[in-house]
Amino acid sequence: MSTAMTTPVRRMTALARAEVTLLGRSRGTLFAALFVPLLLPFSVRQAAKGMDLAEAGLSLGTVVLPASIGFSLLYAVYATLVSVYTARREELVLKRLRTGELKDAEILAGAALPAVATGIAQSLVLAVGCAVLLDVGAPSAPHLAVLGLLLGLVLCASLAAVTASITRSVESAQVTTLPVVFLSMIFSGMFIPLEMLPDRVASVCELLPLTPAITLLRGGWTGDLSAYEAIGAVLTGLAWTVLGVLAVRRWFRWEPRR
Repeated sequence: MSTAMTTPVRRMTALARAEVTLLGRSRGTLFAALFVPLLLPFSVRQAAKGMDLAEAGLSLGTVVLPASIGFSLLYAVYATLVSVYTARREELVLKRLRTGELKDAEILAGAALPAVATGIAQSLVLAVGCAVLLDVGAPSAPHLAVLGLLLGLVLCASLAAVTASITRSVESAQVTTLPVVFLSMIFSGMFIPLEMLPDRVASVCELLPLTPAITLLRGGWTGDLSAYEAIGAVLTGLAWTVLGVLAVRRWFRWEPRR
């Protein structure tokens, strides 16, 4: 019974090890995953300095820190996985894997493990760095911060599989990922906190895919997020995740696009 239970884990771990090797050969994808999320927070810091954060009950740290983790989710996880899924599909790797013992969900999850691990490691480094350099301190509600990170990881992975289904090549992935990346960066509370937007605009932005994760992350450090707001963010994030999973089951392509 124990062996049967660990078999899927072993299969996904073996696939993840192989994916690490393949990912290391793609310098462009590796650079975007490892270094871009570490550079973008400087842009947020400069933009935040010109905002009246105190009026919104925020500080420089509580703006930059969630945004930094958001960049990691977008680039280290979402954009990287779109390229990974597309490349493996076009190389017939996914098709060959389906002929073995691996189930579809195990293939997608195993291929995603290196990117997800990178996202987690980066998030921890960025959280510690911002806490020290920007005097943010430890999160006031750590359970919200952890929940926001986990929700963001799952959501970005599912969105990546959906985006990969309409992406014809690794090169075109730079284009197909732009809508999610730019909408999230501008309207999900990363560059501009929702607290700084008009109420009607903020209400619409709250419905975007990555907004729940950023809201929970920021609430984890400020401690100002009410139970009602936290539950609303979780439900919105779960709704997007379910839609993403359903879309993957319906439209994900396992063979090269011709």
